Amino acid sequence: MYYNIVMEIKEQLRLIPESSGSYQFYDKDNTVIYVGKAKNLKRRVTSYFNKKHDSAKLRVMVPKIVRIEFIITNSEVEALILESHLIKKYKPKYNVLLKDDKKFPYFLITKEDYPRILVTRKRNKNPLEGKYFGPYTNIKSMYTTLDLLKKLFPLKQCKTPKFKDRPCIYHQIGRCMAPCQKLISPDEYKLLIKNVELFLSGKQMQLVDELKSLMEKASANEEYEKAIKYRDSYFDVLKTIEKQKVVYESTKINQDIISLTSDDYIAGISLLQIRDGRLINKKNFEISKSDYDCDDEIISLFIKEYYQLVSEDDIPSEIIFSYKLPVEDKEIFEKWLSAKKRTKVLINPKSTKKNEEILEIACKNSNYFLEEIKIKSLQELQNNYNETGSYIQEKLNLHKFPHKVECFDISHIQGTNTVASMVCFVNGMPKKSEYKRFKIKSIEEGKPDDFKSMKEVVTRRYTKLLKEGIDLPDLIIIDGGKGQLSSSIEVLKELGITNQDIVSLAEKQEEVFIPNKSRPIIFPSSSQALYFFQRIRDEAHRFAVTFHRQLREKSALHSELDDIQGLYQKNKKLLLDKYSSVSKISKLTKEELLLLLSKSQAKIVYDYFNKP
Repeated sequence: MYYNIVMEIKEQLRLIPESSGSYQFYDKDNTVIYVGKAKNLKRRVTSYFNKKHDSAKLRVMVPKIVRIEFIITNSEVEALILESHLIKKYKPKYNVLLKDDKKFPYFLITKEDYPRILVTRKRNKNPLEGKYFGPYTNIKSMYTTLDLLKKLFPLKQCKTPKFKDRPCIYHQIGRCMAPCQKLISPDEYKLLIKNVELFLSGKQMQLVDELKSLMEKASANEEYEKAIKYRDSYFDVLKTIEKQKVVYESTKINQDIISLTSDDYIAGISLLQIRDGRLINKKNFEISKSDYDCDDEIISLFIKEYYQLVSEDDIPSEIIFSYKLPVEDKEIFEKWLSAKKRTKVLINPKSTKKNEEILEIACKNSNYFLEEIKIKSLQELQNNYNETGSYIQEKLNLHKFPHKVECFDISHIQGTNTVASMVCFVNGMPKKSEYKRFKIKSIEEGKPDDFKSMKEVVTRRYTKLLKEGIDLPDLIIIDGGKGQLSSSIEVLKELGITNQDIVSLAEKQEEVFIPNKSRPIIFPSSSQALYFFQRIRDEAHRFAVTFHRQLREKSALHSELDDIQGLYQKNKKLLLDKYSSVSKISKLTKEELLLLLSKSQAKIVYDYFNKP
């Protein structure tokens, strides 16, 4: 069966043209599992089947492909627009970048004779349903905005009238104009809806002008009750605008400023919305990197997915990234967004001082957001460690519950200053008082040997614990592959340590190797167990690199003057401050040295550099 599928795929690949277009992958149930676009369909689609993938998503997805369809287009921009349409239509499993977009709600202005404003988590289920604004990533902020809207613009609250001959309580408290009892004309109600749309589109300055005009008009017509309502709304909107940070003097500037910060596993994206020159909103997005090869791919997918979710009114005239897009991608996205908005959209336009300042704010936000994600994950890990630890024990077949875990890492650059670190986690959390650092003594400088280094550090650590009668950890983690694990097990045997749980973690694909097993254990990419292993390995790596950097800096500060016996430290500093290099100092005459140093100190320096 599998052989037949492979042969069918090969036959289908042979027929794919070298043209731009969109391609769709189907599984055995005839379901579209992925939609993509390409400048060269043949080259792009064939690449899925011609190489070994680092991405966890592709390793899972590619074996499920049983059929390939494609649609040829005239250009890559048309392919992008088509791809966007097909993703909306099919909602393929492997096209999702933003975590479960059901968590991002929208405002919906319904399509009724007298529209209402609702909160919904489903968008475009029916195109005739109404007009959407969003998505909103901060639920609390969204409901605060909804309360303000209901106060500013008393729209219809009920789908059907509560009473036949009188308004309900919403009218009595000023939250509804009672269109069900014909207490507001259709034209006036349309005006309310227009003002709500201006507010949600971030065009508050335009809304202020509109409300001022309506207030003055009602007053001139001696409709004082109306004028009072417009006046109250006018001042409420002004108060809202005052709370928003003024970014530009010009009220014509509309931008999205986007920053991505990531580590090896998670990416945090912060999007700042600037409308009419004011910072009106911030949106944060958390993205798991386990399914994606690099930040380039995440940025590209984020642009496609986010801007196909928003309405054309919510697309600004400028989009500025902390990340420089390839020229080709930039041009394609500009054309696509311009076509969607029906006006020119620029991506990363010419940099200005003000743009750089706002981008710096976005970067600070994404940095903070990433730290927030990590802290939250750590708290979850600590709260659930009984469950996580039990899962690790069962999955790795450990003798004991991994209450206390020690992890080792080696660090060197081109063989210099080889060091090792050991970090200790207790109940899933770091215990920094038990961290250890080691200078490696068993290898020659400039000749790195990670196996020998690991053997040395494991020997030193557990010889000391045995000598002092201290309990061994429940689990030892070695940063490396099967070779590192074997050499560490050898050491433990030589020390007479048996039944000790020990594993190694290979960095590339997060594979956990256990003794006497050739195949690695793979934890699910979203599991707390995998996060624990990544966290402890990263902490060991960070601690080792910090120590290595300190030693390098110490080496860099050493100069040949330190080798001159009898030369005072303060005089070394005087010479280096004045002449900046040892080379210049070595060529000084006795007379020149005497201008800075005493007779005896000058003689010591001169004699050192002028030996026979």
